[in-house]
This record gives sequence, structure tokens and C-alpha cells, in this order.
Amino acid sequence: QVQLVESGGGLVQAGGSLRLSCAASGRTFSSYGMGWFRQAPGLEREFVAGITSSGGGTAYVDSVKGRFTISRDNAKNTVYLQMNSLKPEDTAVYYCAAASGSYYYTSSGLYDYWGQGTQVTVSS
Repeated sequence: QVQLVESGGGLVQAGGSLRLSCAASGRTFSSYGMGWFRQAPGLEREFVAGITSSGGGTAYVDSVKGRFTISRDNAKNTVYLQMNSLKPEDTAVYYCAAASGSYYYTSSGLYDYWGQGTQVTVSS
């Protein structure tokens, strides 16, 4: 069992930055692939970024490439999402998720555990 708690969301002006954190319980965090997803009102949950269990592999949705960076610190049981050059269209609730095994997935249905989400609002 893994429990995930996100933090770091908030209100920021366009062009600003935020860093989201996702703290995981349990001693097996380093064996999970991790993903960040987001969901805006009226839209489906969308894959944003993923990272392998070792941190050696990452992936991003095209709309955030070059602006967002996913990373993890297995010693601290934490995964991060550094978000720079934020745009109003990045406004959403952001969720972290853990997938058993070494890999991340772009499909939300393949993740085993989810956090409660943190709101990110970007004003124009």
C-alpha cells in the first residue's frame, strides 16, 4: 500500500513558476514508476509527465515539453514537478500517481495509487 500526498499548488501569474511535490509513504517507493496528471474542469484527466523508478527515464506531454521537469528523490520518497513559464491553460488539479513496476504509463488506468490532488491556477 502506498499513500501519496501532493503539495505546492497555488495561484501564480502567467510566466511564473511552481514546484509540486508528491510525498509517498512506504518503503517500496523506489520500485514504482511515477506519473503526474492534471484535470481541468469539464475535461478528462491528462498525462503530464512520467518518470521511471530509477529516475533514469522521463516523458512529457508535448504541451509542457521544455517548461516542466519531473524528478524524484528516492531517499526522500518524493517526486517533483517543476513548472516554469506557466500559462493559463496549465490551470488544473494536478495529481501524482504510482504504478507498480519500473515504468510510467501515459494511461491513468494503469496506475495503482493516486494522491488527492493539488490545485494550480495560472492567471493571465
